[in-house]
Amino acid sequence: MKLFSILILRKNANKAQILTSAFDLSSFGYFQRGSVQEFMNFTAATICDRTPTGQRQSVESENNVAHVYAHPQGLYGVIMSDKEYPSRVAFSLLNKILDEFLVKFPQDKWNPPMTYPELQNYLSKYQDPKQADSIMRVQNELDETTAILHKTIESVLERGEKLDSLVDRSEALSSQSKMFYKTAKKTNSCCVVM
Repeated sequence: MKLFSILILRKNANKAQILTSAFDLSSFGYFQRGSVQEFMNFTAATICDRTPTGQRQSVESENNVAHVYAHPQGLYGVIMSDKEYPSRVAFSLLNKILDEFLVKFPQDKWNPPMTYPELQNYLSKYQDPKQADSIMRVQNELDETTAILHKTIESVLERGEKLDSLVDRSEALSSQSKMFYKTAKKTNSCCVVM
């Protein structure tokens, strides 16, 4: 799971404009990073142009996904990630970022380029969604507990099968023992000492 970028945009004359952004392009080659960043900027602006206000959507392209939230106040948030990154966590992060941004910057201050260092912090923190998102963390713990319970139940069932096998064997030994006893009794009956 990997987050590549977080962008905040606004629409100006029906064209999306990037206000601020943060990138983690360390998984790309050094000479590719500039092109990748340019492509992500273009993709984010294009998707925002086509996303109605108040809507959320995820757009897949090859192995990457762009998660977009068009806030009702005209602000857009875009997260670029790989396909494995959970969309619920991405949209939760977008909600949080856009709400904080709206509180910190009034609409008349939305002039690019803006500095918003918190984006880089969020980008680092949310690289592992299981650690950053409390619901994801609880879900992970539940999954681990469920796996342990399944193993425990399987081992109990195996023990039950082994016990049944032993009981069957002991019954078999018991009937053999009875046969031996009867045969021994018949054999010894001729030699009764008085």
